[in-house]
Amino acid sequence: MKVILIENVDKLGSMGDVITVKRGYARNYLIPKKLAKEATPGNMKTLESILKKKASVEAKVLEGAKSIAERIAALSLSIPAQAGEEEKLFGSVSSEMISEALSHEGIAIDKRDIVIDEPIKKLGVYQVAVKIHPQVKASLKVWVVNK
Repeated sequence: MKVILIENVDKLGSMGDVITVKRGYARNYLIPKKLAKEATPGNMKTLESILKKKASVEAKVLEGAKSIAERIAALSLSIPAQAGEEEKLFGSVSSEMISEALSHEGIAIDKRDIVIDEPIKKLGVYQVAVKIHPQVKASLKVWVVNK
């Protein structure tokens, strides 16, 4: 039996895929749990229109992510931190601190999307990677200065 997946199903497929499964699996599990619909001509037309809308929305999201990446690449953040001898910090600069500094600039980025290669434990200039979208990444210049 051919079905259209409405949601991602492990080891079966992702949303929008048209797959062939056994009739009992479709009728007793996939369809009652609203994971799939039967692949009728009407449902196929609905699927096509949904996929077109989804593609246009994803294109807009990607364009927005690219514009945010350009803004981030043009930025140079300054993060004040207490430092001791030999310019060593008391603690380290975290991704949360960088996220807060970005929010002060009007850019909302989650701290989990900021990738710091190695801990920032000295004063200086660092390049930090920021994941904005699965396809878009930006590089941010971070200046760690003494308070």
